[in-house]
Amino acid sequence: MTTARTVLVTGGNRGIGFAIAEEFLAQGHRVAVTSRSGHGPAGSLTVRADVTDAASIDAAYTEIEATYGPVEVVVANAGITRDTLLMRMSDDDFTSVIDTNLSGAFRVVKRASKSMLKARFGRIVLISSVVGLYGSPGQVNYSASKSGLIGLARSITRELGARGITANVIAPGFIETDMTAALPEAQQTDYRRNIPAGRFATPLEVARVVTWLASDDAGYISGAVIPVDGGLGMGH
Repeated sequence: MTTARTVLVTGGNRGIGFAIAEEFLAQGHRVAVTSRSGHGPAGSLTVRADVTDAASIDAAYTEIEATYGPVEVVVANAGITRDTLLMRMSDDDFTSVIDTNLSGAFRVVKRASKSMLKARFGRIVLISSVVGLYGSPGQVNYSASKSGLIGLARSITRELGARGITANVIAPGFIETDMTAALPEAQQTDYRRNIPAGRFATPLEVARVVTWLASDDAGYISGAVIPVDGGLGMGH
């Protein structure tokens, strides 16, 4: 039996983030999600927040703490893409993706760490991607941001590991979301051909790995990168 925790999932209004929030709720946790628009699943607390703005993050935490108490589990999932080839990529294309996906995770985790240190308990889960280590043409910005999360988690592990706080990275491959559904069928078939499992994952398959990492059972796992990619990124 896992202890009921106060959980925050950033970008919990759609796709993988929504599924993660839903699964935490199903397991009896108190769940808040941040979103710039839309809402998290029924039963969750949705707070407006922009991960590129530290004051906005602080206000979101204050609202969550007033309702549910200190955040014990944080899942940094909010992310954007601005895909284009290196030669065409503007400075803004690069820095905006880094600022949301990597610096955004830093801001969210930093704010959570205060109460985690006090409680001597915390679970930090950063949602990366198979392309963080595998690479992907047209995604220099996205790949760099997702690979940076690994250094973030491992340094946090060395800093805070003795205080009952873990920091891990999940690296999903291709997941059945609105984004992948919008790809041309020929492209989807081509992607599947490269995945040993021969299919895309469901968002729930990612969510259940996240909830397990946040559980009491996973207390001795930290600084790990766990792929949920059907074998796509093996060896990377």
